[in-house]
Amino acid sequence: MQVKQLLVQVPYVCVKGNDEIEVKHLVYDSRKVEEGDIFVCLVGAVVDGHDFIQDVIQKGAKAIVVEKDVEVEGNVTVVKVENTRYALACMAAEYFERPYEKLTTIGITGTKGKTTTSYMIQKILERAGKKVGVIGTIGVVIGEEHYKTSNTTPESYDVQYYFKKMVEAGCEYVVMEVSSQGLKYNRVAGFTFDYGIFTNLTPDHIGPAEHDSLEDYIHAKSLLFSRCKKGILNGDDPHTKEMLANHTCEVETFGFQEKDDYRASNMQLLSASGFLGVSFHVAGKMEGEVKVNIPGRFSVYNALSALALCYNLGIEEEAILSGLKEIRVRGRVEIVPYSDDFTVLIDYAHNAVSTESLLTTLKEYQPKRLITLFGAGGNRDRNRRYDMGEISGKIADFSIITSDNPRFEKPEAIIEDIKVGVERSNGKYIAITDRREAIHYALDHGQKGDIIALLGKGHEEYVEIEGKRYHFSEAEEIERYRKEKEEKKSL
Repeated sequence: MQVKQLLVQVPYVCVKGNDEIEVKHLVYDSRKVEEGDIFVCLVGAVVDGHDFIQDVIQKGAKAIVVEKDVEVEGNVTVVKVENTRYALACMAAEYFERPYEKLTTIGITGTKGKTTTSYMIQKILERAGKKVGVIGTIGVVIGEEHYKTSNTTPESYDVQYYFKKMVEAGCEYVVMEVSSQGLKYNRVAGFTFDYGIFTNLTPDHIGPAEHDSLEDYIHAKSLLFSRCKKGILNGDDPHTKEMLANHTCEVETFGFQEKDDYRASNMQLLSASGFLGVSFHVAGKMEGEVKVNIPGRFSVYNALSALALCYNLGIEEEAILSGLKEIRVRGRVEIVPYSDDFTVLIDYAHNAVSTESLLTTLKEYQPKRLITLFGAGGNRDRNRRYDMGEISGKIADFSIITSDNPRFEKPEAIIEDIKVGVERSNGKYIAITDRREAIHYALDHGQKGDIIALLGKGHEEYVEIEGKRYHFSEAEEIERYRKEKEEKKSL
């Protein structure tokens, strides 16, 4: 493909060489450059691709895309653009032959609920006989294939690469979580989403490495609604007006208010042995009785957004309702079978906001005791540890403080910080450093009517210690321990 064909969507200046030359591969990682490739210099928080120009030329790169003034020697074409991240997104779309044109693209943004909503939509569409690809926190799912990713929203090149694989696999739809970082850094530029969904917004991801302020975070999220054809938004969220500040899409809303296009009423909490869920009536553009096997009011909002989207797609109501009833999302308020006496669940809640939301929801089910098991990540903001400890101490009846991903810190030091927060609220607790032992303790001490919530790991299947990841799955450990206890009983 010619350089100018890759850049057809991007204003550029060819400052050296010839933009009609043929290049083999589009590359943004200097380590992967081969003879005849075009290299795009991305500017990151730590690494600047412009620093590797001479390296990639020595490897045989025929063309370089830059956003800075550079001095380049040798027989190489240099193209300058305003923003190389935006350029890469547009170039990747051309390189992979615009795969998004063969898919119905659905983007979901918000602080909480993106993962659950994406899997609700997937379940409904599959229930209707459709083939769906998913991109998000849990990775990329294409049929039976599952690919791990380092970011909720991958780099733009990878987004288009996975779109292409989905088309080749026969997918009709792609549902993807669109993070604020993904929007801010043009990872989903180069195409227009068919649908955009806004779940909710609370202060998060604000700091030197992410967003400078709440305003910056809100603005990044709102970009989705100038990059989609139709927006479906939470009408009850106080930030929805800001989400629509510069929107160019059609708009529908969901919520509990009469003005919403899809509105919920008569919400009821459902509970049984080893089960927590919620039911409600939906009215407006769609009407029916909805049951979801995930607890809490936030599950109603997630279900409303999923059913609104699928109703727009023309999916039959039976498939929508049955899909929502059957949904189960790995690591998101995931009930793990263990005992008929008490409920055990796993959730990804790993900061004060998500922890408070989840524990408040679980308290509404009036358990005999609400027990939490959690730690905090190493090499992260210490305030998060104090806050999570204080929230758990205030809401839960008992906290089991343990290790999470200590990274390059001592888990005992992290636990001491968490204790400070728990003690602020006079909460009862025990500290058990080894997470496996802590899980065993929780299961051994569960009483009839308890809810035991394991927080922080969610879908993760590893523990990170001093730069290395070791396999560890809470769901697997609970099942292994259950079988071990049964075998001992049978002896």
